[in-house]
Amino acid sequence: MKDHNFLNANNAEHLWHPMAHPADSLANRPKIIMEAEGVYITDIDGNKVLDAIGGLWNVNLGFSCDEIKQAITDQLAKLPYYSIFRGSSNEAVIELSYQLKEFFAPDGLVRSFFTSGGSDGVEIALRLARQYHKIRGESGKVKFLSLKKGYHGTHMGGASVNGNSNFRTQYEPLLHGCYHIPSPYTYRNPFNETDPEKLALLCAQALKDEIQFQNAETIAAMIMEPVLGAGGVIPAHPSFMPIISKICKEHNILLISDEVITAYGRAGAWSGARLFGVKPDMMVTAKAITNGYFPFGAVMINQTIAETFEQDKSGKATISSGYTYSGHPVGAAAALASLRVMQEQEIYKNAKIRGQQLHQGLLDLAKQYPIIGDVRGGYGLMCALELVSDKEHKTPIDKETIAKIHEATYQAGVMVRASGANIILSPPLIVTEADIDKILNALDTAFQRFDA
Repeated sequence: MKDHNFLNANNAEHLWHPMAHPADSLANRPKIIMEAEGVYITDIDGNKVLDAIGGLWNVNLGFSCDEIKQAITDQLAKLPYYSIFRGSSNEAVIELSYQLKEFFAPDGLVRSFFTSGGSDGVEIALRLARQYHKIRGESGKVKFLSLKKGYHGTHMGGASVNGNSNFRTQYEPLLHGCYHIPSPYTYRNPFNETDPEKLALLCAQALKDEIQFQNAETIAAMIMEPVLGAGGVIPAHPSFMPIISKICKEHNILLISDEVITAYGRAGAWSGARLFGVKPDMMVTAKAITNGYFPFGAVMINQTIAETFEQDKSGKATISSGYTYSGHPVGAAAALASLRVMQEQEIYKNAKIRGQQLHQGLLDLAKQYPIIGDVRGGYGLMCALELVSDKEHKTPIDKETIAKIHEATYQAGVMVRASGANIILSPPLIVTEADIDKILNALDTAFQRFDA
């Protein structure tokens, strides 16, 4: 292992960090994380802090899940890699496909297409949606609808349906035929509506209007997150996703549930769609499927789409998409272990309880500090604070100030995520009541320092 002087000297010198300006990474060197145990990470200077980001929404079982580590070790010794392209398969991926079929049965999903992660999964889902309609003779159905503020990864297809300009403008022109409707964002929306239920209806009407304008015969799919995550944790009224699903079904538009974040317990249920009583046509999952220990993802597909592909005799159903690491045996083994442990521990239940504790604690902090413009959460362990410099006018805080608050929280013993004007919290789903108190106390300390 290289010594600390080497690591500090070369930090950000020879690599570009995702979601960051290269010059900023050089001016403000990233924290070098050396070790992790349980829900804690330790940096190069020996600072041990609670990871309230959960890796990146994905380390749901924490950093010390020995069952997954052992599964990876055993699989590496047995079969470290082999392709599942046409003509070959492996033991782990066959078993995983069966277990996922059982796990997602309540969501009406029966087939898996394996990927290397969430962005890959979104790309596959968009492709399969277009292909599905072509098999059915509906070749004009090629457009995609999505929500403003939604996040769907960074591939060209995903960036095109992304609802945040930060992930779009530097890469345009993007995929043609992608259109966005207002999200159920009570703090900022074009209707100036703060009632979640009324806003859900207004956004649903906007979807109807867009479908009518575009013509349903030209639209392949609607992709949405049950709870918007990276866009700032935007929870909709429980009626929203069911309404969207109903509209899509009425117009022969596939519903793709992007659950890269919400699947496997994060939202206080095994899936976001299940939380809201919706059966999507496809579901994109990744992140927690291996607890973050191996890059892996699974796109889940319903019976109707499965039958359309499998009963095709024209040749149009040949899937000409895939990745070298689709169905990687080590990733599949990690996913099997992760799935087993998550179900044994029923971690979605703790996510729900601790999520309520965290959300209420953030609401209490908002009463003390005017810098907190909005508190969002209510569905499992995914919460956010939107910070403002002027509460009356909802003026977003500048990035220098939020960087100082982020650092002050870290110095108080907790790693949080600063994104735009938001502080995003997505700790591992195994956190305890004391852990949540520590997160809230660290934020309290940071805001006190800011006030001082």
